[in-house]
Amino acid sequence: MDSELKPVMEGIFEAGPSPRLIGAICPKCSRKFFPKRMVCPYCLEELRETKLSTEGKIYTYSVLRTRAPYSLPQPYPDGYVDIEEDGLRIHSPFDPEKISDLEIGKPVTLRVGPMGVGNDGEPCLRYYFTTKDGGDQ
Repeated sequence: MDSELKPVMEGIFEAGPSPRLIGAICPKCSRKFFPKRMVCPYCLEELRETKLSTEGKIYTYSVLRTRAPYSLPQPYPDGYVDIEEDGLRIHSPFDPEKISDLEIGKPVTLRVGPMGVGNDGEPCLRYYFTTKDGGDQ
């Protein structure tokens, strides 16, 4: 069933057994970006697509207990993940089944799965991070 679902946005991740976020890298200054951009804002070089690390640490998070947008689960955890290998801090939802495991600085790993609906109102795939200890499902 998951293979029939469309991603919430094309070109930001690869689904499957080894999901990856798709970012961009500058061939001149080596900075990475997520989501992808066309041009490096630092040196104006044209960027190349690159796959990003699947591992990170929670920088900060919140558990939102109000009505969730896009039919996301309630409550839903949301925050920022530091992907140290790529030098990035990205905004991301977290695994709604593991709210009690969330802790600033805790290691997390990338997952892609069905979560909520897209702009068209249809169920979709989203990327999210889940805690690593006992988090591999």
